[in-house]
Amino acid sequence: MATTTTSTTAVVDSRPARTGRWLHDWDPEDPAFWESTGRRIARRNLIFSIFAEHLGFSVWLLWSIVVVRLNSAGFHLSVGQQLALTAVPSGVGAVLRLPYTFAVPIFGGRNWTVISALLLLVPSLGLAWAVSDPTTSYGVLLAVAATAGLGGGNFASSMANISFFYPESEKGWALGLNAAGGNVGVAVVQKAVPLVVVAGGGLALARAGLMYVPLAVVAAVLAFLFMDNLHEAKADVGSTARAARRGQTWLLSVLYIGTFGSFIGYSSAFPTLLSTAFHRRDIALVWGFLGALVGSAARPIGGRLADRYGGALITVYSFALMVAGAVGALLSVQRHDLGLFFGSFLALFAATGIGNGSTYRMVPAVFRAMEGTAGNRLAMKREAAGALGIISAVGAFGGFLVPLFYAWSVSATGSIQPALRFYVGMFAAMLVLTWVAYLRPGGRLTGIGA
Repeated sequence: MATTTTSTTAVVDSRPARTGRWLHDWDPEDPAFWESTGRRIARRNLIFSIFAEHLGFSVWLLWSIVVVRLNSAGFHLSVGQQLALTAVPSGVGAVLRLPYTFAVPIFGGRNWTVISALLLLVPSLGLAWAVSDPTTSYGVLLAVAATAGLGGGNFASSMANISFFYPESEKGWALGLNAAGGNVGVAVVQKAVPLVVVAGGGLALARAGLMYVPLAVVAAVLAFLFMDNLHEAKADVGSTARAARRGQTWLLSVLYIGTFGSFIGYSSAFPTLLSTAFHRRDIALVWGFLGALVGSAARPIGGRLADRYGGALITVYSFALMVAGAVGALLSVQRHDLGLFFGSFLALFAATGIGNGSTYRMVPAVFRAMEGTAGNRLAMKREAAGALGIISAVGAFGGFLVPLFYAWSVSATGSIQPALRFYVGMFAAMLVLTWVAYLRPGGRLTGIGA
């Protein structure tokens, strides 16, 4: 059983290379330890992890709502340029997710949460500076938007860290809550920023960045005071390299592009799509946040359903709903039906949220099935943590591609219909892939993603 430097933490690691509070002998699969000590410590770390990750997601998606107002503030950007500004942070965030995963074993989960929270000051202050002057060049805007990707990296380190705190039976729910707390930051920023930038009259876009400066500092302080580092939380280079050689890692990465990549991509593009397809900037600013909110709220539900019925089955159902949502959105554009468009996208967001939770839940289940022997358990847990970093990074590239594909569609055809047709086919293909790989009777992998 773990012991603590205070009443709740384990023996401090005395090695000079380590600083801060470190827990040893963490075994959440031991029922006695979990009920007497582990659950309380895990819950505390989860709470403050959620807050820090929430702010990371908020900063990551700041530009998704700011771009809707840029031309009103004196800038002159095309639809393609606006969508590119929403895509770049997603791409940078995707790239950063892998090194952020490695940061957990190097610095410790608690220590890295402090550092990553403080790094959010860079994009927040950068945005406040860049949008204050309408003569700021488009290249500079792109460079500043890219720094928002720092917020996207937070997800990988947070999820890898929290995955070690919880037993297998509760991992889906815990990871779902952690991710949902972060994902809902997208909805919060899309709802709060339009109100903050016009508070008191006029338009002050710099406030969009400045409002997150004190919150980032608070998140860092809370993580420093109340979180812990786990000695066992090692997603080392060797484990990640071994995970990268497994076909399962890349298969799950493809599925995560369809679920999380779609969520983050549609979240960043949705306000601009409302303005572009229906010329309703008022709806984009006031109601555009609902898509991200629905998707965020659905994520822990997807994790909980996956715990009960199996991640593969829930993922198949989520892709089926995504197909239906994309078809509805396509019909709405053809009929110029704003109500159907909005409703279809809400269904699409709900499906991506459920799929986020269920697909992510499949990762530890798949690697647990590959343990072979009990003595290999820790090694496979570390490999699974490395796989989570790879999968979350690859999946996040969907958030980069979705806005760019819509930008191409509008530029080439003047409509978003070609993009929607592509996504109908993509979601259908991923549904079939999931069924063939994990659910097809008699299949070689059937049951491994349950």
